[in-house]
Amino acid sequence: MSENSTARDALPIRFRAPLLGLVMAIGICAITPFNNIYLQATPLGGGHFPLAPFFVFLLLSLLVYLLGKIHSSLQILTGVELLIVWMQMVIGSGIAYTGLARTFLINLTAPYHYATLGNRWQQTLHPLLPPALSPTDPESIELLYTGIPGGRGMGWFELAGQIPWVDWLKPLLLWSVFIFLSYGVMICLVNLISRQWIHNERMNFPLLKVPQTISSALDNNEFGALFFNKFLIAGISLPVFLHLINGLSVYYPTIPPIPTLLLAAPYIAESGLLVGFSKLKLYFYPAFIGFAFLTSRQISFSFWFFFLIGGLFFGVLNLLGYSIPQSELGITFGPTLTRPEEMQMIGAYGVFFLFLVWLARHHLLTVTKQSFLLMPPSAVRSEWFDVRLSFWGLFLGGAGIIAWYVWLGMNVVTAGLLVGAFFMISLVAARIICQGGLAYFTLTAAPMDGLIALFGTKLFAGTGGLLAGMSQKALFVDLRESLMPSLVHGRSIHQNRQPAFILFGSLVLTILLSTVASVVAMMLLCYRFGIRELQLEWANRTTLAVFENINRLISAPVESGTWVFIFALIGALIMLVLVVCYHRLYWWPIHPIGYLTAYSSAMRILWVSFFIGWACNALCMRYGGIHLFRKLQFFFIGLIIGDFLMGGGWAIVGLYTGTSYKVLPD
Repeated sequence: MSENSTARDALPIRFRAPLLGLVMAIGICAITPFNNIYLQATPLGGGHFPLAPFFVFLLLSLLVYLLGKIHSSLQILTGVELLIVWMQMVIGSGIAYTGLARTFLINLTAPYHYATLGNRWQQTLHPLLPPALSPTDPESIELLYTGIPGGRGMGWFELAGQIPWVDWLKPLLLWSVFIFLSYGVMICLVNLISRQWIHNERMNFPLLKVPQTISSALDNNEFGALFFNKFLIAGISLPVFLHLINGLSVYYPTIPPIPTLLLAAPYIAESGLLVGFSKLKLYFYPAFIGFAFLTSRQISFSFWFFFLIGGLFFGVLNLLGYSIPQSELGITFGPTLTRPEEMQMIGAYGVFFLFLVWLARHHLLTVTKQSFLLMPPSAVRSEWFDVRLSFWGLFLGGAGIIAWYVWLGMNVVTAGLLVGAFFMISLVAARIICQGGLAYFTLTAAPMDGLIALFGTKLFAGTGGLLAGMSQKALFVDLRESLMPSLVHGRSIHQNRQPAFILFGSLVLTILLSTVASVVAMMLLCYRFGIRELQLEWANRTTLAVFENINRLISAPVESGTWVFIFALIGALIMLVLVVCYHRLYWWPIHPIGYLTAYSSAMRILWVSFFIGWACNALCMRYGGIHLFRKLQFFFIGLIIGDFLMGGGWAIVGLYTGTSYKVLPD
């Protein structure tokens, strides 16, 4: 790092940066539902490296560079300040879509709107649903699904005046208590463990590599040299050409597209050793190849390796004559959980969480002693705020969520176990995403699945099951976008930045206002067009599945079969072996987090990209060493920049044409 860069890092962040980040985050939250749902364009806010924030970051970087070239006094933002702006946009965009808003309104109204004589929800679910938890006026709910008459011809402000806010006020206020308490616990948890992950373990953050490279180049007056680097230009050119041809093909069908998806299923037998790959698809995403190259080789290898091993496991069982019925699963809430064999993840997640706690044992013991005034506080603090406040905030926030559940009718033991499971899974998922460089991630088994497997369905009898299912769907199961990984990334970027109070305050304000903006934007969109007319098939389908499972928990509970316990135990044992070998054997080539993604739907899309990225990294280091790596990394950074540039470009085109070409997975 140059002296100039070090000096820039030491400078305090000016107020304009967090203010701009806040405004941009709210803007992204306002436009994301319209773009993603109504236009069906490339998602602006999707995954943990969302399109819109990075596209805006690139444009702002270019603008700052050009203004600085005109006159040095016109440098309105430094590279570090642009990182702050980008991080706030990332946090906002994670709330704007799948992270909360995409299913939130359907989650609140589905028990009433989709109640029929056939499903008997009126008899089973309605008596258990606290009246304050959902709007109860049938007309307000019906208009949400059909749209306000004449709403399409109204202006947005006129439409806002027609929404029945009175009927929504109580449910929104009640849910806001749960949401903001959960976000508060996440902030305290990240603040508590950040020293361990960032300082003690020196954890790598692959998803931060590209924006940090651009930020550093801007502060070191090397922005022009970066973007004229021949490797970077080559990397950008490949996805630009690919998506230019494929994008034009959408608008002009006579232009043949370049395939980025290959179906391998026709070449695989429906029985035998490869039966687990009967639906195999090969996706090619240049950006994810870039992320895989920048990720540790041990981790990128583990992702695709365990995906293939997981598929072969089904084949081995098939050859041995085991055909385990899906009914063994019982009642499950996992977003992609389809086979009992995948319940290995329950045991694996639990053991890996204990491994993280064991790694942090000295740090956690120190924090505990400081919180009980048995030790003086650390002389130097790098966290957002005192870790003692994090410690007590974590417990008070958790107690607040438990009290919220108990007040609405859940058993206190169930509430305690549920809250613990929620944040345990969230912490492990944050580690996987941040350390693994996974811009796209999904859970296999939901937190409730683990509790049902361990304690049975009686744990969620009555109102408790309904509250657990609805709250889990709101924040803790659709982790393709979630707040905690973004908070970990934000904590890394804010490291040693001043003024800490303004940076943390702007982050909290971004979370609060982004939540409000996202929900309001979604309500405006739904009341204008009606949920029935919008492309919300995934949101409707997955939310209905939650209430169907809740209904089964209440009316006809089915316990998990013996195979679920067997596979959960197998998962725990495999993870125990992996973490011991990883920690004790310096030559061990496999990272435990790879096993945690073996059955994730995200890895079905990303495994090819991680294989290619790993292979390029391994060949580079073997035959060219670190010297070649330092040059070649710019090619893979270019792949990421090119993919997101084209994604942003086609998203803008889609705003005007009504049809858009999708660059990235939804």
